[in-house]
Amino acid sequence: QLQLVESGGGLVQPGASLRLTCAASGSPLEHYAVGWFRQVPGKAREGISCISGGGGVSFYADSVRGRFTIFRDNAKNMLYLQMDSLKPEDTAVYYCAAETMHGPYYACSRDYQRQEFWGKGTRVAVSP
Repeated sequence: QLQLVESGGGLVQPGASLRLTCAASGSPLEHYAVGWFRQVPGKAREGISCISGGGGVSFYADSVRGRFTIFRDNAKNMLYLQMDSLKPEDTAVYYCAAETMHGPYYACSRDYQRQEFWGKGTRVAVSP
């Protein structure tokens, strides 16, 4: 059973950077397409980025494209989200999630309903 634990959240000022980390255990992360999601109270969980098993293909929501970068290190069983030029509207709880790959060319998805495994989240607050 894959287990995911996020870290790296915090309180920062607008324009700052943060790097979120998701540590996987229980199963090789290379078997999963993975992604980052975020949620604020009263709103649906938003899929902001995902990356394929090998790391060669990634997708971003319009709200973060050009500012956030997703990458993974399968040898370390780790997933990362580099967040630059943070804005107050980026304030949320951030989750990593994973879905089992069904073949070597399985595309990742930002659809939260497709994800099978979730971490418990790490809080990011962007405020002056």
